[in-house]
Amino acid sequence: MEGCGEEEQVKLLGAAKSPFTARVRMALALKGIHYEFIEEDIHNKSELLLKSNPVHKKIPVLIHSGKYVCESMIIVQYIEEAWGNKAPNLMPKDPYDRAIARFWVAFIEDKFAQSVLGVFNGQGEQQQKAAEESVANFLLLEEALSGKAYFGGDEIGLVDISLGGLLVFIKMLEKVTNLVLIDAERMPVLSAWVDRFSEADGVKDVLPDRAKIFEFISGWRAKLT
Repeated sequence: MEGCGEEEQVKLLGAAKSPFTARVRMALALKGIHYEFIEEDIHNKSELLLKSNPVHKKIPVLIHSGKYVCESMIIVQYIEEAWGNKAPNLMPKDPYDRAIARFWVAFIEDKFAQSVLGVFNGQGEQQQKAAEESVANFLLLEEALSGKAYFGGDEIGLVDISLGGLLVFIKMLEKVTNLVLIDAERMPVLSAWVDRFSEADGVKDVLPDRAKIFEFISGWRAKLT
């Protein structure tokens, strides 16, 4: 395979149940990049992880030819730039479209994620308010997706991976809390995208295990009561 020698030096430190690790695994799978996956115990971090991410000491970390790249969406953008000759393109070629994609990724990482974490950590009135904020954020994403199969257009792109990595966590959070965050009636386009994305090649095989995420969220919520 062309570029095989380079790809053999790719390693990913992560955890199979981590939504952030899933983002990177999606990008690597979509690009057809072979890599060694090293499962990390986040409660007993390896020397390699501490060495490769000394600032945050967190997964995921991509190791490419001995160089370390940290933070899930930074890694995804690095993959696109390092293997830009490999289809599909995870980022638009046009500078404006690329800026718009980065805008929505920043939205998901900041405002959107904070509202979902509010549902995860909150109780009573606080949780209800976070759920309402989450729904409002999903409606913004519904509008941004309108008329397209994926946020990236006809193919999965940067924004799809950013949101898609969180999908299992969000769906299991809905199940544990009995809250509806992605309303099929109010968000038909986004709901169809969830099904389409979840079954896509390069995605379905690396999504976190639903049962394990359900167990994790249930255990966390139990500690809050």
